[in-house]
Amino acid sequence: MVEFDTIMLQFAEQGEKTGWTYIEIPTDIAQQLKPNTRTSFRVKGMLDSLPVSGMALMPMGEGNFIMALKAEVRKGIHKNAGAVLHVCIEEDTEYKVEVPDDLQECFDFEPEALDFFNSLPKSHREYFIKWINEAKTGETRAKRIVNTVNAMLRKWKFNEMLRAMKNG
Repeated sequence: MVEFDTIMLQFAEQGEKTGWTYIEIPTDIAQQLKPNTRTSFRVKGMLDSLPVSGMALMPMGEGNFIMALKAEVRKGIHKNAGAVLHVCIEEDTEYKVEVPDDLQECFDFEPEALDFFNSLPKSHREYFIKWINEAKTGETRAKRIVNTVNAMLRKWKFNEMLRAMKNG
């Protein structure tokens, strides 16, 4: 476990991250959590007195990482940007991506699609699953599952699938 205090920050104009509330994880702390890593990974632990798991640390260049603090986390700790936050975290090696049953059924018929899906980093698999789970109707969910399986058969990542759907 790595323990430190930090100030909660908020992005101004930063592309897709505009408005995000986050904390910075300096290089030395990131190296203690997962040495020689320059890609996203998951952590668990405590933010003040709030237990968390599966929180993503995202690289920001030069070895530093950030952890985005969603509204539900900020409500749980009763703090916003500018507040001091006590952080106690470690790598979350138990974090698993749960494949919805209806998607798994389709993968059962297309094992090579499942193989490619499982070869993707956890964060990329989560993009697909979150997108499927956010469908508001059964019809939309079914279409998203079909698009996901087809993307896996074509060995497309999430952004490639979205681009193909937009263009075609």
